[in-house]
Amino acid sequence: MASTKSDQNPDKRDRSKPKDYLSDWIKRQSLVEKMIPMIGNLHREKNVRILLYGNPLITLSVSQIMQEHRLVRETEKNELSEFESYEVINILNNLDLGPSEIDVGIIAAGYMFDSKSLSLEEFVKEQVADAIGNKNPVLQEPQDVVLFGFGRIGRLITRLLLEDTGSGETLSLKAVVVRKKSDDDLFKRAELMRRDSVHGNFKGTIRVDLDEYGLVINGNLIKFIDGDPSNIDYEKYGIDNALIIDNSGAWRDEKGLSEHLKSKGANKVLLTAPTKSPLKNIVFGVNEKELNDEDQIVGAASCTTNAIVPLLKALDDDYGIKNGHVETIHSYTNDQNLIDNYHSKSRRGRSAALNMVITETGAASAVSQILPNLKGKLTANAIRVPTPNVSLAILKLSLNKSLNNKETANEYFRQLAFHSIYKDQIDFTNSSEIVSSDLVGSRYACVIDSEATICDEKQIVIYAWYDNELGYCVQLLRVIKSLAGIKYNRLPYFL
Repeated sequence: MASTKSDQNPDKRDRSKPKDYLSDWIKRQSLVEKMIPMIGNLHREKNVRILLYGNPLITLSVSQIMQEHRLVRETEKNELSEFESYEVINILNNLDLGPSEIDVGIIAAGYMFDSKSLSLEEFVKEQVADAIGNKNPVLQEPQDVVLFGFGRIGRLITRLLLEDTGSGETLSLKAVVVRKKSDDDLFKRAELMRRDSVHGNFKGTIRVDLDEYGLVINGNLIKFIDGDPSNIDYEKYGIDNALIIDNSGAWRDEKGLSEHLKSKGANKVLLTAPTKSPLKNIVFGVNEKELNDEDQIVGAASCTTNAIVPLLKALDDDYGIKNGHVETIHSYTNDQNLIDNYHSKSRRGRSAALNMVITETGAASAVSQILPNLKGKLTANAIRVPTPNVSLAILKLSLNKSLNNKETANEYFRQLAFHSIYKDQIDFTNSSEIVSSDLVGSRYACVIDSEATICDEKQIVIYAWYDNELGYCVQLLRVIKSLAGIKYNRLPYFL
């Protein structure tokens, strides 16, 4: 990304270039090394999740945390650095905090621009006042979770669930239901969990426990169960009131998914795909408030729907969408053939690794289900391409009100990404060199490629990247938390 020029920096402070870049970098590195144990302590001991402009810092390395600071400086055009965030984290570590999510980047930036003539410690205490001394647990007891299936989505959501576990007071992954295929099945499952061709090695420990017939991952014993959805006695495995996450792809309708609820110890079902009517599809950040206690089976929609719905919702609310078309350039998926062979759907029988394949998508109908105001206004199509992950949605929209030009449109998108209710779903890049592989591991529903934006008053073309695996799973985790009744106080309150 292009570096931020000092004369474009609205920060009140006058920060000149360091006399010695290496010395300055080493000082920052040292501060991050001191941050990491404090971030871990806050997470495990107090159930406080530390964020930097919405990005969790709990599992990041020293260099990754430094990269997050650089990204903020480049896109937000401020001088937020490790010097500021370290001081905030150090103050937080010495406060009597209760369960919460605290964005140290927003606090530090807020102090730069509006200190209210307070000391930093006074300012930090004011911004997190609602978490000080508030020790009420997020849940009275942990929510048991069972994965039905252990494919691409199953293994990635396992990574995220374990990363989020902390001291185990919220979500507890207890079991995975799969068909046992061989005597060394469990060892093969462990290896697939340990290594991933797209997302890299699992950053943790995995051991096989044959006596318990399960995997011990980062100290969490996860049983592996072979059975049909309707006749598993989960209570026999110490599992009760469980949320079943069906990532098998076997069922999408109410009749099929209801089979899960016949098993002892099962309580709710979440499908990691679009469900068929009358079941609800939830895109977190847009319609999760529609969930109620009576919803026992819900879907998390598709990766594409999650990528475009928050953006479409924001644009329709602010500018009004007359009509438009969404073209999805999507990585190949497991339902395509590796080499040419018979397939029930048109074109998907041709080799996924060798061809661009035009195929249908339910994105337009899915959008209208979640955003009824857009029913009949959008068309959609998809092209599967020979890459294993990261997709691109191209939205060509006609608006009711003008966005003027590319510059004003991109400033609108930047504000959405950093200062709106959609900041957890929408990210923003101003890089002129970014390509799909750079977005592997993105934890956002979509990333606006600002360099590619085309805008002529009421006509706009938007290019939105998304990691159709991990980015979708992060949205999925948010729905899981919502179904479990997990809601953290996000501090500070200002956007």
